Amino acid sequence: MSYILLLIGFVLLIKGADTFVSGASSIAVALKVPTLIIGLTIVAFGTSAPEAAVSVTAALNGQNEMAIANVVGSNIFNLLGVLGVAAIINPIRVQKSTIIKEFPFAILASLILMVLAHDTKFQGYNLNALTRADGLVLLALFAIFMYYLIEMAITSKEEMNVEKADESMPMSKAVIFSVLGILGILIGGNMVVDSASDIAISWGMSQNLVGLTIVSIGTSLPEFVTSVIAARKGESDIAIGNVVGSNIFNILFVLGISSFIHDISIQPIVFVDMFAMVVLSIVTYIFATTKKSISKPEGFLLALMYVVYMAFIIIRK
Repeated sequence: MSYILLLIGFVLLIKGADTFVSGASSIAVALKVPTLIIGLTIVAFGTSAPEAAVSVTAALNGQNEMAIANVVGSNIFNLLGVLGVAAIINPIRVQKSTIIKEFPFAILASLILMVLAHDTKFQGYNLNALTRADGLVLLALFAIFMYYLIEMAITSKEEMNVEKADESMPMSKAVIFSVLGILGILIGGNMVVDSASDIAISWGMSQNLVGLTIVSIGTSLPEFVTSVIAARKGESDIAIGNVVGSNIFNILFVLGISSFIHDISIQPIVFVDMFAMVVLSIVTYIFATTKKSISKPEGFLLALMYVVYMAFIIIRK
């Protein structure tokens, strides 16, 4: 039964993402808001809902390792797996604002997470943890990021191409498409995560390894499918905005809320993955700055790096 649910989940994910991207891009045109803003907000936050659900639930249940591993693992998958495959399908153009502002902010968020979590080194405590105070800091940074996005959306309306408005669907239809699409993504994502976890456990994998691999990949499937579909349709802004926005959302909002609900203790081995997240964020950023795009060869390299990282995780655990 788990295999059937897995298949159904993938179908819902793919069809939901296709519908969601069409609806979201049409809403952007109708509202005269750049698609990059839609990618950084509606699409990014919508596709990050599974990460939020898993990490908040884990925090409520005191499952600290699952909460932090889910976010770190998902962010690494977004950078390497999602952008890698999307670039292989269609080279991703990167806007100047993404290079100068959004991407560096995502890297900064990763660095801040490492500093806040490493209490033994920076504050002299005996244990490493994300406390309620740390959660408030992350949420405050998230509020600043949201303020920046709202301001950018207001000041950039005149940059929209008016001719493209004729090609978009009516607003009511776009909203319906977006809602149905995100429902398909969320339901499909949950089905894939649950069924894949059951299959993995039946194969003898530990819960911790499932959290670092199956769950983090599974909760990132909405980002993966959405960005791949967006790349195939030539919507580069949605493809990269989805990834950058999701990574920022995962760190600042998901971990902010999770640590505010319940302190998240950090095991020393987690810092290896956090460091990898920072380094891989910088590597991906370098790729994005070259010719202001992520090319197919760079996409292949990113995807290969993820395969290597996964092999390292499995061998380590």
